[in-house]
Amino acid sequence: MTIDVLSLFPRGFDGFKDVSIVARAIQKGAVTLNFTDFREFSADKHRKVDDYAYGGFPGLVLQPQPIWDALVHLLEDGFAPVIYFSPQGRPLTQPILEFYAQLPRVILLCGHYKELDQRVRDLAISDELSLGDFVLSGGEIAAMAFIDGVARLQDGVLTDAASARSDSFSDGKTKLGFPCYTRPDTWMGIEVPAVLRNGDHAKIEAWAEERSQAMTHARRPELLTKR
Repeated sequence: MTIDVLSLFPRGFDGFKDVSIVARAIQKGAVTLNFTDFREFSADKHRKVDDYAYGGFPGLVLQPQPIWDALVHLLEDGFAPVIYFSPQGRPLTQPILEFYAQLPRVILLCGHYKELDQRVRDLAISDELSLGDFVLSGGEIAAMAFIDGVARLQDGVLTDAASARSDSFSDGKTKLGFPCYTRPDTWMGIEVPAVLRNGDHAKIEAWAEERSQAMTHARRPELLTKR
């Protein structure tokens, strides 16, 4: 999978792409990351990419020309959906990550300042995604979350692929995950539940399902009404 990232701050991804699952995905050739500073496509002699908003609204707005030209350049290599990260986008969910993880290529646009000129959004954006009901300074953190989410779903990236399928929200599940334990059997006076140590897989699965249901009911009850 190839992921092209358009950002004013591509160096902000330097440490992110060199550690953990994302680094492993890159090393295995499962994911290729390309970064483009769309300031390089500015037609302004000072490489300006923003201006004041029409209507007298506060804040600066990203101009359409640099981003449009950067996208035209990237799309010369073939079509790819363009994803823009915005608080106005639909909430990023596991099914969305699973969908995009199957595609050969995506383009991620990281905004900055107050907003992106709406004309670019209308003409060039395939999907708008949000991490939640809050505002960040730019789309870079959201792009990192997206990259990590799709990278771990690529074949051969996780040591145990079944682990990903048992995660919260994976494979169409609308429940949270269940509690997990490891050695030692007793720590701080608290024992690992006996059912997890008796080797009865049917009882273990029933326990995991019950705990998943209980956790979802306590923390995210609205999920239980989803189909």
